[in-house]
Amino acid sequence: QVELVESGGGMAQAGDSLRLSCAASIPIFSNFATAWFRQTPGREREFVGVISWNDGTTFYEDSFKGRFTISSDTRAAYLQMDNLKPGDTAVYYCAATNHFYPGTPFRAPTTYGYWGQGTQVTVSS
Repeated sequence: QVELVESGGGMAQAGDSLRLSCAASIPIFSNFATAWFRQTPGREREFVGVISWNDGTTFYEDSFKGRFTISSDTRAAYLQMDNLKPGDTAVYYCAATNHFYPGTPFRAPTTYGYWGQGTQVTVSS
């Protein structure tokens, strides 16, 4: 069983940067991937991006390319958010799967069996 603990959320102003962390309870192993999603009230969870622990390959939703960057080390994944906008206000979740292969539908929340508790990010103008 993998537990994910998120940290780094909070208040920011437009143009600021924040870095979210997603720490795993056990060392990461092969075919493992960590994704970031975000959700606002009344809307479905939105895919931000994912990183494969096999080789560090990342995939991003187009709307986040250039502002959001996902990275990882042996114990955690990170979401660096730059040039924040009020529209980035949401609860951010990290999620993980140990079945990440070519063809895995990485944008689908159902792909991920492990989820963090979520961390609130609020961006003011």
